[in-house]
Amino acid sequence: MNSPVRLLWLSALTCNGNAHALLNYPDLEHWQHRFEWLYHPLLPSRFSLGELLAQQPECDILILEGTLDSNFSKAGKDLTEWIEIFAPAARAVVTVGSCATFGGIFLEGGEGRSGLHFRRGERRDAYDALWEKSISLPGCPVQPEILASTLEMLAQETPLDLDVYRRPLLFYGTTVHNGCTRNEYFEYKIDEHRFGEMEGCMFYEHGCQGTYTHGSCNRILWNNVNSKTRIGQPCMGCTEPDFPTTGLWETRKHMGIPARLPAGIPKRAYLSLAGVAKAFHIERFRRPILDPVERYDPMKEQE
Repeated sequence: MNSPVRLLWLSALTCNGNAHALLNYPDLEHWQHRFEWLYHPLLPSRFSLGELLAQQPECDILILEGTLDSNFSKAGKDLTEWIEIFAPAARAVVTVGSCATFGGIFLEGGEGRSGLHFRRGERRDAYDALWEKSISLPGCPVQPEILASTLEMLAQETPLDLDVYRRPLLFYGTTVHNGCTRNEYFEYKIDEHRFGEMEGCMFYEHGCQGTYTHGSCNRILWNNVNSKTRIGQPCMGCTEPDFPTTGLWETRKHMGIPARLPAGIPKRAYLSLAGVAKAFHIERFRRPILDPVERYDPMKEQE
C-alpha cells in the first residue's frame, strides 16, 4: 500500500473561507484516505503548530491560504520563515484562494502584503525558487472540487498545463460565462434582470464579470448544486488578479458600450454582433419580467 501524501496547510491573513469550503466537498471523507494532514486549521491533524516547528517533518504538498504579510507570525515565527522551512522539500506549493494567489482584499490593510508570487497581477520575485512547483487556485473561496481534484492530480504526479498565473487550464482555461444558463439572453443583449430572478443577462447593466473571469463555476457547480449566475447574482470576478474591484453591481460604459468587453472579442466585432442582435425581436425574451406568482405561460403566445 502506498504511503499517504502528506499535506501541510498554513494560514496567513485570511477569513478561513477556503478551509471551510473544503469541508463542503461532497466526497471529503473518501477523498482524504489518500492523504495525511500534517496540519490543517480545522481538520484532525498529526501535529500542532508547536510540534511542527519542533520536529519539522517533510511535507509533500504545502498549501498556503491568505494574504502574505511581512509582519504576520504563527507560533512566534514569521510566515516567511514557515515557508522557508517547509517549502524547499515539498513537491508542490499550492496557493488556495485569491488572497494567497494575488493578495486579495487584505491588500488594502497595510504595506508589505501580497500573494505568494503576485501582488494583484504584478509578478513578485520574493519566492522565485518556488515558481516551477507552484500551483495557483484563486477564488473567494476556491471551489472545493477544484482544490480536491488538483491535490489528487498532484498526488498522482499528473502533469498540469498552467496559464501565466500558474492556474491549471483544466479549471481556469475557460470563462465563467461558459455554461451559464443565461447565455441566450447575453447573445440577444437582453438584461431585464432583477437580483434573484431566473431570467435575463447581468452583463450589460448589473456588472456581471463572467465573460472575462477565468473559472469553472458554471461547469463544475458549487457542491454539485448551483452557481452565482444561476441563482441570479452577477459574477464578481473572484479568480482574477484585480479582485475585488469597486462598483461590483454596475456595468461601466463608454457611450453605451461596456468598458470591458468579453475576453478575446475585438471591439469592432462586438459592435457588429451587438447591432445584429438588437435587430431581432423575440417575443419570449421581450416580455416583461413577471412576479413569481405570475409565471410565464408559453401557451398564451400561441393563442
